This record gives sequence, structure tokens and C-alpha cells, in this order.
Amino acid sequence: MSHHIDSLPELIERAATADPAAVGELFRQHYDRLRRLIHLRLDHRLRGRLDPSDVLQETFLEYARALPEYVKNPEIPFYLWLRCITGRKLRALHRKHLGTRMRDAGRELSLNRGALPEASSVSLAAQLLGKLTSPSQAMLRAEVQLQIQEALNEMEPIDREVLALRHYEQLSNRETAYVLELSEAAASIRFIRALRRLKDILRRTPGLLDDAAEANACEPADEPPNARSAP
Repeated sequence: MSHHIDSLPELIERAATADPAAVGELFRQHYDRLRRLIHLRLDHRLRGRLDPSDVLQETFLEYARALPEYVKNPEIPFYLWLRCITGRKLRALHRKHLGTRMRDAGRELSLNRGALPEASSVSLAAQLLGKLTSPSQAMLRAEVQLQIQEALNEMEPIDREVLALRHYEQLSNRETAYVLELSEAAASIRFIRALRRLKDILRRTPGLLDDAAEANACEPADEPPNARSAP
């Protein structure tokens, strides 16, 4: 017996009619991507007090309430809309738990649609190093992480964001360009330039990058089908 699997537009339409199964399934399909987003941007002082699931629970409630209105006027792609809701909830929880210390909780980029908390160099370096370092090189990790953090801190904020969006959040180049209000060509150039800069830092530690890791370091994160060929 075959089972029909709804396309994303069909699932969105069903969810907008308050079909509880569709509402839950639609959110589940994007859960892992949203969790990565929160993990990257959650202030380090809150990691023992807040779990990404707390933010996602708040996100789900607003998403379910606001979905019918979104379907009436879907001005942006669905995932980017859901990402904006998640960003608002994350900012609200930062304000609730940090209060006046929000000034030190990490900047928010006005150029970033939805103004999510900026990905810190510490968090981003850890994620990038996790992709590029083999277990046998663990003893070098702390030293190299500091080097990567220094390199990230020297970059323009928008270049750090391009790395965060493409390499960790795994947004396509088109999605990244929309979020940062850049042309697709400019977003692509910034991403390649930032990756090359990181590679130069990593090459300074002999043996850190083998040929395979070095090749992978210049590859964009996985993209949805046809993302690279999008005009």
C-alpha cells in the first residue's frame, strides 16, 4: 500500500487549515535546522539555564498561531519566515534572562533580516574546527580554535555571518543573500573569501589539514537541490 507524501506547499496549505498532523509534521521537518541556529546563537552564559528546546517550544506556539496569516501573504520563503520567528523568541529569552547585561550578550546585526543575535567567534570557531579537525589532532584543538577566533574577530561582521549562515546553518546562497540583503554574487564572493582566510590560518599548523580535509574546507555546506544553479 503506497502512502502519498505531501509537497511542502501542500503541507503548508493543510497546516494552515489547522490540521494538527500537518502542523506538527511541517515544524518537525525544519526542527533540526532551527536547533542548529539556536545552538550557534544562544549566549554562552545561558547554556546551563536554557536548552534549544525551550526556544523551539516558544517558536512552535507562535508558528502555529501565525501560519494562517502567513499563507494569505507569503512574502518570504517558509523556512526564512520560521527562522525569523525563532530569532524573535531567542532575543526575547536573552532579554528575559540577561536583562541589563544584554549589552554584553552579543550584537544583533541590523543588516540581518530578523535581527538574530550575532554568531559569536567562539561558537563559530568551535563548529568550524569540529568539521575540519580529526580525532588524532585533538591536542591541537584549543590552540587552533584560538587562532580561528582571532581570524574571525578580524573579519567584518557580515563575513562572519556569511560563514555562519552557509557553513553551519546550511542556508543556500540565495537564502543567505536574502537574509543579509546582498546580491547572490556578493554573498558567494564573501563566503569564498572568508573560507580562504580560514584555510590560510589552518595551514599555519603543520599536519592539521590533510588533503581531504583541505578540499572539504573550501566546499559550501550542503544546499537544497538546485540551490547552486539558482539564478
